[in-house]
Amino acid sequence: MSTTTPTHKAPAAASAPPPPSARVPETVRRTAGIVAIVAAVGILVLLVLLFTSGGNEDAKPTSLGFSLNSFFIWLGGLNPLVQIPIVLVVFGAVMGAVLVLIEFAPRAGRGYFWLRLGASILIPVFAFMVLRPYQNAVVYVVGIALLSGALLFFADLRARAGSGYGFQLVMFLAPAATLVVVGLLYPAISTFVQSFFDKTGKDFVGLDNYVWTFTNPDGFWSVINTLIWALFAPIISTVIGLVYAVFIDRARGEKFLKVLVFMPYAISFVGAGIIWKFVYDYRQGEQIGLLNAIITSFGGEPIGWLDAQPLINTFCLLAVFIWTQTGFAMVVLSAAVKAVPAEQIEAASLDGANAWERFRNVTVPGIRSSLIVVLTTITIASLKVYDIVAVMTGGRSNSTVIAFEMVNQQQRFQSYGHSSALAVVLFLFVTPLIVYNVRQMRKQKEIR
Repeated sequence: MSTTTPTHKAPAAASAPPPPSARVPETVRRTAGIVAIVAAVGILVLLVLLFTSGGNEDAKPTSLGFSLNSFFIWLGGLNPLVQIPIVLVVFGAVMGAVLVLIEFAPRAGRGYFWLRLGASILIPVFAFMVLRPYQNAVVYVVGIALLSGALLFFADLRARAGSGYGFQLVMFLAPAATLVVVGLLYPAISTFVQSFFDKTGKDFVGLDNYVWTFTNPDGFWSVINTLIWALFAPIISTVIGLVYAVFIDRARGEKFLKVLVFMPYAISFVGAGIIWKFVYDYRQGEQIGLLNAIITSFGGEPIGWLDAQPLINTFCLLAVFIWTQTGFAMVVLSAAVKAVPAEQIEAASLDGANAWERFRNVTVPGIRSSLIVVLTTITIASLKVYDIVAVMTGGRSNSTVIAFEMVNQQQRFQSYGHSSALAVVLFLFVTPLIVYNVRQMRKQKEIR
């Protein structure tokens, strides 16, 4: 008698989740059709307007609403107390739109459907508002509508593939990238190109502007003085700040002593220049300048410090900058000195090291990163100094610097070529400092 073993059917395998392309809701499928219909209707309407308005030269332009130019003109005529709330509201609306895009797009769902529908209508309308004052604006709007439609179609494809990270990343980076391109990259390229043209910006002159920078007295002394500022200002400020930080470390009244040194750093360069202009004041009769008052009190002759050459007036201006920057160096380096482990200093003391040897072999290596930060920060600040020179001397008596001469050539002489060449030279001075800082930060990350 044959026995048959019962056959057990294997349990049905759990159904795998459908691929992302199969999970697309109906609203997403309808979006493409609605966008296509709206885009087609919009293009037809714009084309009809284009051809009907172009046939009669005497016909008045068709008005389809106000442009952004008229909005800004209207906004500029309002009271500032009214302008500020309106600007804040507009800014908030723009940021809200960006956040909505980041939240929903390209994520399948009802919110994504309405977002796409609104974008297909608002993008051409907004483009028309921007371009309306210009000739053939309708043609440009049609091109923008087609381009935006293609981008939205690409977003549809990404949504069907279940991917939205790339789109959200672009939306996050787009505002910052736009500001960098418009506010930094484009001006830098434009300035570099302008440096090879004449003062009007029309005729190509090659390297003539750079030759002028290093041969003309104004350009030559601006370069020499800038190098002097970049060499002496960071070194002197850092040395004074470090010495002060070490000597008052854990001393009685340390906070009060730090405040006294840090106060000049809180003063603007314009304010500091006005203060020191009274110190250097020079008159033939009664002296009100502190420095000349001291000299004349001992029987000496007053000196025109801000007109003294060569380079004396430059170092007088440099003293003002050092006076303002020493407090910054002191605060940063004081915090770094306090962070040096006390065990290392005690171990060096037990080994017989004196105070100078402990400072040189323990403290300085321990605050090396802070020293680099202070030196590079003050150096960059000295390279772009403008206010002190403008307030105290106005660049006279060969006391000018690159930043001041750059503005002077542009505003006073309308020489954009010379100004651009000076800006490029200043950029070349700053670039090595930036590269050095980046390399040092990478080394610190590798050590950590």
